[in-house]
Amino acid sequence: MLYKKLQDYKHKKTYPMHMPGHKRNFDLVSPDFPLDLDITEIDGFDDLHAPMGILKETALLAARIYESREAFLLINGSSVGILAAIGAHTQRGDTILAFDNCHVSTPNAAELFGLDVVYITPDIEMNSGVPSSVTPQQIESALKSNPNIKLVIITSPSYEGVVSDISSIAEVTNKYGVTFVVDAAHGAHLGFSAEFPENHVKLGADIVVISLHKTLPALTQCALLHICSDRTNTEKVRHLLSVLQTTSPSYVLMSSIDYCLNFVAENSDYIFSEYGENLKRFYEQTKHLTKLKILRNDHTNPFFDFDRGKIVILTKNADKSGKEVSDILRSEYNIEIERIYDEYIIAMTSICDSVEGFKMLANALCNMDRKI
Repeated sequence: MLYKKLQDYKHKKTYPMHMPGHKRNFDLVSPDFPLDLDITEIDGFDDLHAPMGILKETALLAARIYESREAFLLINGSSVGILAAIGAHTQRGDTILAFDNCHVSTPNAAELFGLDVVYITPDIEMNSGVPSSVTPQQIESALKSNPNIKLVIITSPSYEGVVSDISSIAEVTNKYGVTFVVDAAHGAHLGFSAEFPENHVKLGADIVVISLHKTLPALTQCALLHICSDRTNTEKVRHLLSVLQTTSPSYVLMSSIDYCLNFVAENSDYIFSEYGENLKRFYEQTKHLTKLKILRNDHTNPFFDFDRGKIVILTKNADKSGKEVSDILRSEYNIEIERIYDEYIIAMTSICDSVEGFKMLANALCNMDRKI
């Protein structure tokens, strides 16, 4: 385990005649920074770009937990995984298919690799204003109309927690012989409990990219790229990741990935059960809101599936904008929201949220609803 090995190493008091420049000197540098975990590729600590030892073990653990063929550690976030996945399966001048609510890394990849993009606008769910699931029919129609498309990328779960039918879409992309990439940055927690949708890695896509830091206990920028089929150009992915990621990868971040994976592997039953119970209590406590509403995956919302770990608070019936509601939560209840839209806001939750945190948000929304 990388994190434990770093902890053991710091107690050896070996003097660092190597990078980083802070030299683990806590007398000069603030002890608030994890200097003692921040090393370079010294003997015994492997190489991110050609892992053969302890980093390879971490990658194997990631593949085992998520049931992928191979996993790559990402310390530049899911963004670098999206860039590498697209670049490895296209040539300059190719066309890719994406939805216009995709992450900015997709148009960035198109710019970087000289690609054309066919964009589709997802259907908007009328009651909430939230973009709906991507359908297999939308994908097939686009592929029929644009036979030059070489790669399809969709986001699932979306920022709002809307999940698409990955298995059926994979059948369509297989039929047309195009690479299928899933930006599942917001889905690192899926598949560990029946309370949540299935792990996207197992549903037929060629590559799935996830951000551990969004919903699991990992530091910002920690992510994984999963190879999920034999249709991928794995060596090109490996090469592009070595080109696009820093040659000085942070051991603080890599140890965070390692710690997160081991934590989930050892505690998933308990921690996801608690998470599910916390969410259940929250949705029960807020079900009687009259002006503010909480998005739910029920008969009024035609989503394929929904991650209820994303708390989407609808504001349009409260005669307040998303920004106004967010400002009230911040100024009066000391709650900072993840994302603000005109007619709704998103509160992100994770397995690390406390019972008190969920109660705090539920009580704030109930109080606001009574005052409106």
